[in-house]
Amino acid sequence: MSFVLAAMAARVAASDSSSPEQWLTEAEAAYGNVTSYTAIFHKQQRVAGKLLPEETILIKYKKPFSLYMRWVRAPYKGSELLYVEGWNGNRIRAHRGGIMRFLTRNLDPRDPALMVDNLRPVTSTGIGFLLETVAINIRKAIDASELMFSEGAEEMVYGRKTKVFDVVFPKQSAKDYDGYRFVINQDAETKLLIRIRTYDWAVQLVENYAYESLDLGARLKDADFDPKNPEYHF
Repeated sequence: MSFVLAAMAARVAASDSSSPEQWLTEAEAAYGNVTSYTAIFHKQQRVAGKLLPEETILIKYKKPFSLYMRWVRAPYKGSELLYVEGWNGNRIRAHRGGIMRFLTRNLDPRDPALMVDNLRPVTSTGIGFLLETVAINIRKAIDASELMFSEGAEEMVYGRKTKVFDVVFPKQSAKDYDGYRFVINQDAETKLLIRIRTYDWAVQLVENYAYESLDLGARLKDADFDPKNPEYHF
C-alpha cells in the first residue's frame, strides 16, 4: 500500500510541474548550446557487488567527441587518458599514475584492461552521456505508461543550486531499464544535468556521477587534446 501511495504522489507531483517530456526537452536544449567544457568529474560505481572508492577526475571535453582525463586524487592519482573520435584508430591513449606513468598504451575503449572495475567504457563519459541515458530510460517508460517522475526540494551540489528529480521504474520491467531509481540533479541556472545517482532493484547505489566546477566557457584548443601537450605525460 505504501508503494502505491508513493507512486500516486509521484505522478501527482509530476503533473503539478513540467511534464517529463517538457523537462527533457529543456535539458536537451541546454546541452545543445554547449560546445566544450572543463569540470571535475566525480565517479563511483558498484562493480561485481562491491561499491568502489570514488574517483576524482579533471576532464576536458569538446564536441563532437574529444576527451582528456586526469585523475587528481587517489586511488588513481596521476593517471591520464586521451580519446579523440577518429584519431589514433579510435583508440584511447592512457597511462597509470605512480611508477606506471612511463608505460603509455593505446587501447580499444572496451579493452578488458580498461573495463576492469568499470561498468561503462570511457566513451560513455560526460554530461551529454548522462543526459542521453536519462532521456532513453524516461522516454521508454513514458511509452510504456509506467514512469514515476517527481520533483523534490532544491539541493546544493558542489556549490550549485539544483532541482532534484526522482525517477522510478517498475520492478517487473527491470530488464528494460538501466536501474530501478534515478535521483537527478539539474542545475537551476544552466538547466544541465550535473549529477545522477542510480539504484538497483535491491535499492543499492550502483552509479554516482557528478560534475563540479563545470566551466562552459572554456576555450579548448587542439592542444588540449594533443598527447604532445607539455602539461601532459603521455
